[in-house]
Amino acid sequence: MVRKGDLDIGDTVMIRTSNSVYVLRSAGDNLYAVSGGWFDRKGLSPMNVSIRGCTWGGSIIKVDIVAACGLRVEFGNRVTTSPVQTIALMRAPGAN
Repeated sequence: MVRKGDLDIGDTVMIRTSNSVYVLRSAGDNLYAVSGGWFDRKGLSPMNVSIRGCTWGGSIIKVDIVAACGLRVEFGNRVTTSPVQTIALMRAPGAN
């Protein structure tokens, strides 16, 4: 699980879902440069977008989480991923 508060500017999160791969680069202020999946298919990568949080697919959303296995990522533009399978966090150079 990756929480929003765990990320520094420049950190990158790679998310593999049931259907796609997403790469999110933290830009600060809950904004992420997102590539992959829906954003690639629409020709919008990378798109700066917020993350509303994670959901099990219903109306309940965990707003403090960027990604967690088994949950779906919901972006600020209302795009929701298929369930997350794996997550990899890469710290920005010089991060502690």
